[in-house]
Amino acid sequence: MNNFEKLGLNNNLLQAINDMGFETPSEVQEKAIPLLLESDIDLVALAQTGTGKTAAFGFPLIQKINSDSRVTQGLILSPTRELCLQITKELKTYSTYVKGFRTVAIYGGASITEQAKEIKRGAHVVVATPGRLKDMISRGIIDISK
Repeated sequence: MNNFEKLGLNNNLLQAINDMGFETPSEVQEKAIPLLLESDIDLVALAQTGTGKTAAFGFPLIQKINSDSRVTQGLILSPTRELCLQITKELKTYSTYVKGFRTVAIYGGASITEQAKEIKRGAHVVVATPGRLKDMISRGIIDISK
């Protein structure tokens, strides 16, 4: 039994975790994942770089999303475009086995037109830098009301 099973993660995520070679959750994952799966709460978790913080919030987020709906259901704010792209890449890897799941990165310094097209195709999770998110909301391109 993979130690991630004990945290309550579903088979789609466990399959991706297995593919990545993860065997034992980090401390932040052990503490955060069960809390985030059982209730809708805000959580602040501090941990060193490389301890799996993205997985600690990403796994529960992916599991709770209704991938049959095209509505944006998750928003992750990132202070930099580099981190925005890193988080997006990781979420795409984690959600490999979730049919139809879409994560879209929106950030400054790239074509807003292309990013708008991605949003219009449907984005379950948007990973965004604050400035570009504000711009896209004010233009009516993105709706984070749900």
